[in-house]
Amino acid sequence: MMEPLRSPIDTAPATAARTGAATSGPAILCRDLRKVYDRRVEAVRKIDLEVGRGECFGLLGPNGAGKTTTIEILEGLLEPTSGTVEVLGEAWGSRDARLRQRIGISLQETQLSEKLSVRETVRLFRSFYETGLDPDVVIDRVSLRDKANAWVGKLSGGQRQRLAFACALVGDPELLFLDEPTTGLDPRSRREVWALIRDVQRRGRTVLITTHYMDEAERLCNRVAIVDRGEVIALGSPAELIRSLGGEHIIEFAIDPRSGTREDGGALISETDLQRVGSLRSVRIDGASVSLTVGEPHVAVPDLLELLQSRRLEIVQLTTRHASLEDVFVKLTGRHLSDDTSADTKGDTPGSQDTHVSGRPTP
Repeated sequence: MMEPLRSPIDTAPATAARTGAATSGPAILCRDLRKVYDRRVEAVRKIDLEVGRGECFGLLGPNGAGKTTTIEILEGLLEPTSGTVEVLGEAWGSRDARLRQRIGISLQETQLSEKLSVRETVRLFRSFYETGLDPDVVIDRVSLRDKANAWVGKLSGGQRQRLAFACALVGDPELLFLDEPTTGLDPRSRREVWALIRDVQRRGRTVLITTHYMDEAERLCNRVAIVDRGEVIALGSPAELIRSLGGEHIIEFAIDPRSGTREDGGALISETDLQRVGSLRSVRIDGASVSLTVGEPHVAVPDLLELLQSRRLEIVQLTTRHASLEDVFVKLTGRHLSDDTSADTKGDTPGSQDTHVSGRPTP
């Protein structure tokens, strides 16, 4: 696992100045974090994280990896079984009401009253904070001005997600928690939410996002922690993690199983055969489908085609692309995110608290 980078953007948001809170040190710090349910289900296993102020940090992994449990502990919605947590320099359990004035939360599924208008909803959430932003300014920021008087029940999925974002923003938080903010959204709505997240970061705020979309993490996050089965298995910037593959390009191809001569053991082609391909870094073979990580695709592709022709193997598909965080996950776990069979899309564990209302401070 890569060591954490320690180059956060240090900012001093207005909220901290108004409350007299400290603005030095990391935005989030947790050590040896564990969460066990029913004395047997270990949802989080000794996670260590440090998130710098002004950073967009991603918890990345499949459904059931422990992301939602982790973020809800950081939000103060769940108590850890063991370990320590500091958020904006304070621990949960002492001055919780004050700390909640400094954070915004958008949960995986935000339950809002369908009989309130957009403006009424944002004004309601603004009333939970001692200071904050003008509700109409926030509504404009999330591009819902033309829906300000519309009932929540009449909004589309993307509009509801932007409204949930507005509810998390209206308190002008120093730290924004976003749990799977684009799950279930169409491509256009996803891009709109991405633009909102970038805008928050440009304003010097810290963002912690959970997602199982690798492209989302690559586009938004300064650093990511890849989480699998309750553990952090890799940590670093997206570029660093991709470079750890040893090559920045992926060649994927499939062989017609009716062609050529099989190797001993039934394989159409072996990893040893593929070592003849120039600039090769790594090989993954799954039946008739093969994935190569290479440094120079213009060198590797001709060598590959020559090899396949010499073996009388016919290609039915061939693609080249840049390496991604998905490839990092495959290298570390031996499976794709899509291979995850968890049906639990509303949380990681039986104790997940996804029915909490987004962003509302509690005593």
